Amino acid sequence: MTSPKFKAVIFDMDGVLIDSEPSWQEAEFQTMKRLGLPISYEDTLQTTGLRIDQVVSYWYQRFPWANYDNEQTAKTIVDQVVNAITSDGQAMTGVESALEFCRTNDYKIGLATSSSNLIIEAVLNKLNIAHYFDAIESAEHLAYGKPHPEVYLNCAKAINLDPITCVAIEDSFNGLVAARAANMQTIAIPAVEQQDEPKWVIAHQQLKDLTELPEYLDSSS
Repeated sequence: MTSPKFKAVIFDMDGVLIDSEPSWQEAEFQTMKRLGLPISYEDTLQTTGLRIDQVVSYWYQRFPWANYDNEQTAKTIVDQVVNAITSDGQAMTGVESALEFCRTNDYKIGLATSSSNLIIEAVLNKLNIAHYFDAIESAEHLAYGKPHPEVYLNCAKAINLDPITCVAIEDSFNGLVAARAANMQTIAIPAVEQQDEPKWVIAHQQLKDLTELPEYLDSSS
């Protein structure tokens, strides 16, 4: 039985379904270093959850470089991430069991990501999970990416549900801001090394990984 509280579970993708955040960090770091930016690998954490054009713009605003070409720089990063996902992509802990639980218990399943359709296709093909989703929404062509709520609002609309009946699962602060602004319940599943950071208090619930999702949904019914 689906709980009266939640009718849908909407997943972020990078860092929630696939362990791609390190690939994003590496691609971003290497690209920005080649452009001469004085950033560290850890600095790339500041842009987690942002759409790729926003990432490039973020760094340009701080360290402007000559011959700025947002689209080309973004493409360089995305191409590297797609290659990494295609060759070495790994599902996050508990992905398939969580998706199966949601389907078995009649929750609608959505995907709301800042990533481009190119990345989405690479991830869904690599993990072979496309068949689970009732709606797949990208912020790629929206006026604003996360932390703007539009991609989450679009996902709720696509599955014909009020956002208040949806629970969103995120690994980034920017994503949580987006989901909360969309009036959804939120679950944070941060990277292991970030789990003790106080910023996750913004989420309604924090879980260790997706293996804890079924228990949380059952307890919310």
